[in-house]
Amino acid sequence: MSSQIRPRPGSRPEPAKGGEDGVLRPPVTLPEGLVLPAYGRTTLADVLPGVATALGVDVDRAGLPADPLGLTAALAGARRVAVLLVDGLGARLLRAHATLAPTLAGLASPVGDLDAPCPSTTPVSLATLGTGVPPGGHGVLGFVTAVPGEGRLLNHVQWADDPDPRDWQPRPTVFEQAAAAGLPVTAVAPYAYRGSGLSTAAYRGAGYAGTVSAGDLAAVLLQSLAAAPTGLVYGYTPELDLTGHVRGVDSDSWRLQLALVDRVVEQVVTGLPDDAALLVTADHGMLDVPATTRVDVDDEPALLDGVALLAGEPRARYAHALPGAAGDVLDAWRGVLGERAWVVGRDEAVASGVFGDVDGALAARIGDVVALARGPWAITASATEPGPSRLAAYHGSLTGAEVAIPLLLARGRALEGTGS
Repeated sequence: MSSQIRPRPGSRPEPAKGGEDGVLRPPVTLPEGLVLPAYGRTTLADVLPGVATALGVDVDRAGLPADPLGLTAALAGARRVAVLLVDGLGARLLRAHATLAPTLAGLASPVGDLDAPCPSTTPVSLATLGTGVPPGGHGVLGFVTAVPGEGRLLNHVQWADDPDPRDWQPRPTVFEQAAAAGLPVTAVAPYAYRGSGLSTAAYRGAGYAGTVSAGDLAAVLLQSLAAAPTGLVYGYTPELDLTGHVRGVDSDSWRLQLALVDRVVEQVVTGLPDDAALLVTADHGMLDVPATTRVDVDDEPALLDGVALLAGEPRARYAHALPGAAGDVLDAWRGVLGERAWVVGRDEAVASGVFGDVDGALAARIGDVVALARGPWAITASATEPGPSRLAAYHGSLTGAEVAIPLLLARGRALEGTGS
């Protein structure tokens, strides 16, 4: 059995924990402006287990409660449930643009905002949603992570079958557990993602219904709900996030895309079967990062001295050090970045609880040095990552703008007035 480091879910860690090296360390707290995800209470990981519980399926969550969000009550009477994840739909962004998204703004919010996991990025969030456990339990721990012992990086959105997704993310998904219990389960997402490593890691156990457009997403999601008298249907749409990255969230392009997302949700709500319910959530928020608040590692030689692999993304960096250089790399990153990021070693990051309970067999995927951006800062790499370094908006860290995500509810006509 692998060793585990277990901070209490949703709380600061208890005093004086031993790290992987056995050294006793004081408790770790996050700096002002960063949020510790409330794992096991109100995070994205709690959504699908709660839905499955409401539909009569027992879910193994490695000791976390089955339905901390109270979705059994909120979904009372529903025999079919759709969960739609809108990539990049941060709760703060939605509230700031409520007039552009009247359908979303008018939906019930049964538990208030949820927390995205850490790092607050799509691969981590999708695996967290699909498995129902925090990142430290499923092992998809960043947008790009090191493959321990192989001296190479894994980009989780370009991942096919190396490493094998079932080995890299071995936990049973909520979809697998629901299907094993006899509940029909369908994932509705773009055709291009069918069979990808990330889809296999996060969605395995669900039948995959590929889509080609926003209208197709709404139609196929409704068709999947109608296909059986009971069932769980998951839907995913990526375009809002892509628009935000390329144009910025303070752009006409992003605002018009939000209006299109709202229209899709309206179509689904209008077409809901009488005994069905829809939950809308997201994987993270995002924020614009101007050129004046970027640190380029390729312009700061001290940040790369002693670094074997640079992983993560601009607002959530992992630096993997050459043998014997971890301490020097940590000192250099702290010295250069100062208050622009929370910079800690691996043990300190794990002890903080930001990843939830971390399986000791997975810890090496986290960098020797972890840097989570504060405020509007980003840590780019213009020479080695030219495309990502040119984006207008980012996410990945633990500011409220990135972590707060909505959980919204619509009920079919037969369920109106029921639930909490």
